[in-house]
Amino acid sequence: MGSRIEHRAEFSADVAATYAAVAGEAALRARLEQLGGHGAALLSYEVSGTDLRYELQQGISADKLPQAVRTLHKGDLVVTRTQTWRVSNDGTGRQGQATVSVGGVPGEISARTALLANGDKTVLRISGEVTVRIPLFGGKLESVIAEQVTKLLEHESEFTAKWLTEAN
Repeated sequence: MGSRIEHRAEFSADVAATYAAVAGEAALRARLEQLGGHGAALLSYEVSGTDLRYELQQGISADKLPQAVRTLHKGDLVVTRTQTWRVSNDGTGRQGQATVSVGGVPGEISARTALLANGDKTVLRISGEVTVRIPLFGGKLESVIAEQVTKLLEHESEFTAKWLTEAN
C-alpha cells in the first residue's frame, strides 16, 4: 500500500482561464523555468480535440533531496510526469490523470486530477498515491516522496494563482 497525496487549491478565475494557467503550453513552460529544477523541459504537448496530453521532465539536485532519499539513491533525480486532461463528464470542468516516474527508483506516482467550477471560482483537486517497491525502505521513502510532491503541488498552485493575476 502506498502513501496518499491529497491537494486542493482554489483560484479566483473561471475553469477556462484556470485550465489555461494550469495546462496551457506557455504557462507550463514558464512554470518549468521557475520551478522545474535542472534539466527541466516540456518533452511533449499534444492536443486532440478537447483532450490534452503532455509530458514534463524535472530535475532535483542530490543536495536538495532529503537524507532518506540520498541514502537509497545516489546522484540527482530525473522526474518524468505525464498528464492528460479531458472535458469532465458533466461538461463543466476538466478531469485527468497524472503519472510520474522517478529515474532509478522502482515505483511510481499516480493521481486523478480535476478542475471544477465552484461559483465564480475554480477548484483544482489532486488525489493520488506514491508507491515505491524497495523492501524494508519503501514505506519510508513513499512518505518522504509524498511530502515533497505535496510541497511541489503547493508551489505550482502559487505559481498558477500568480499567473492568473498577471494575465488579467
